[in-house]
Amino acid sequence: MANWEYKVISSGKGGFASPALMEKFINDLGQEQWEIIGFQTAPDNSLAFTGLARRPTQRDWTLEDAAAAAARAEADKLRAEFEAKFKAGTSGAAATAEEDKAETFLAEERTDADGSLRRLRDTSRDDDPDAAEDESAPKDEWDKLAAEDELPTFFDALRPHMRRNQRGPGMSVGVDFLAKKWRLEESDIKGALVECGLQIPADENAKPVYVEYEGELFWVNINRRGEIWINLRDKPEPVFRIVQGKRLSDEEAAAENVPVNPPAPRAEERRRDDRQENRGRAPQPQPVPAESGAGESAPAPQAPPAAPRTFLGKIRGMMRRNRRGHGWSGSFPFLTKALKTDEAGLLAQLAEQGLKLQPEGEQKPAFHEEGEFLYWLQKNQRGEIWINARKARKSENGELQAEDGDTGADEGGDAASAGSPAPAAAQPAELPPPSPANTLAAVRLLLQPKKRGEGCAALVPEVAAQLGQSEDKLLAALTAAGLNVPEDAKAKPTFGEHGGEIFWLNRNTKDELWLNAKLSKSAAAKKSRPRKKSDEAAAD
Repeated sequence: MANWEYKVISSGKGGFASPALMEKFINDLGQEQWEIIGFQTAPDNSLAFTGLARRPTQRDWTLEDAAAAAARAEADKLRAEFEAKFKAGTSGAAATAEEDKAETFLAEERTDADGSLRRLRDTSRDDDPDAAEDESAPKDEWDKLAAEDELPTFFDALRPHMRRNQRGPGMSVGVDFLAKKWRLEESDIKGALVECGLQIPADENAKPVYVEYEGELFWVNINRRGEIWINLRDKPEPVFRIVQGKRLSDEEAAAENVPVNPPAPRAEERRRDDRQENRGRAPQPQPVPAESGAGESAPAPQAPPAAPRTFLGKIRGMMRRNRRGHGWSGSFPFLTKALKTDEAGLLAQLAEQGLKLQPEGEQKPAFHEEGEFLYWLQKNQRGEIWINARKARKSENGELQAEDGDTGADEGGDAASAGSPAPAAAQPAELPPPSPANTLAAVRLLLQPKKRGEGCAALVPEVAAQLGQSEDKLLAALTAAGLNVPEDAKAKPTFGEHGGEIFWLNRNTKDELWLNAKLSKSAAAKKSRPRKKSDEAAAD
């Protein structure tokens, strides 16, 4: 029969806060195998109760318990028999051997100090091939060997602890770090390195010895602090195969007709060189083959070999074509960066080629002819040095002149064009007679609308270039028309009026001289005034 233990249960004086909490309390009692035999709730609160619960303290009889008891009784009986035979001394050597065997058998059968049998093993799933093994069973030597086979290799165990190198390819890990991580001695890890085929170098300058494992290379090195590091990187894949070529002498190369040419430049470099070489070069007419009497065309003439490029020719390839007029120009700030030199060095190289900058007082530049081009140096109003190039020709008196008479640099500004001589073949058109009306009417056509504000304006050097006159001559005509030339940006201008517009000159912070025009106040008021009926009738 089973024995019972009892416990008084209660929800407390105030009861449970909700039915869910009360239900959870009762369910917990059931899971602990308590059986409620008395239950009484409070009259004013259904969630407050007291009661009595019980649970068994001794299990009912089972087949396993009976089998264990029978086994223990049988073991006690055998033990008593063997003990009586041993005390009697009637057994000989064979009896002693059997007794030892029996004692060993009993020792194997006994697992507890109270003489109980060995732990029972569940044999119900012995025939099931998919049944899991009993992990709680003690492992024998075979199990230990199988467990060692399941351990990762030394190289595989290294990979999770390696970190990518900050300098160079691959990954690495220190031996001292592995010793702390694996809780081993550094000597054990060094021994494992040697057993795996790796070699520990003597110093930091020793040549490493590589070991390949699964397509990866491992090696050991020592740094300056004496720390040992294990390194890993991918094995490089071969991209070519070494073969022995046949070396030819000059005579054999000539006999074999082997062309000896320098390596061809890349396509992008060839295109860039062609653009620089052909910049500013006029297109050459294609020769038309002359037909002979027999109907056969004469062979086309071969082009002459290109002359070697000089220093000035190289600079001409870096220039850009002028926006106004003919020729090319380039600034010293750009050329010094392109040639990787300074201004003094570039001037020295140009002086070696025969091209020099004229002193400050000289207005006419010093021309230098090379090939079919004419070169000269000049400064603009901002003090920047510009190199200019034009097609060269000689005048009747033998002096060198620029083709088409335009010798000013596009970016050089006024200074590049002010001192350049104008050829006799292309004389500029004269300004109208120097009357204020004619002068202002002529320059008004060249002014452009302003991007901001009302009116229109234009740079005085540009107006002079479009009229074909020098800047000094244009300023003289504008001064005669009543406009003064301001000395700086703060100078107050004077105004001149023509055709309902007022004109004035001003200088900005960049020291550029501008000519401006806009409607006068009277003309603007007349334009905005509404028309009367009498004016409309007169217009009709």
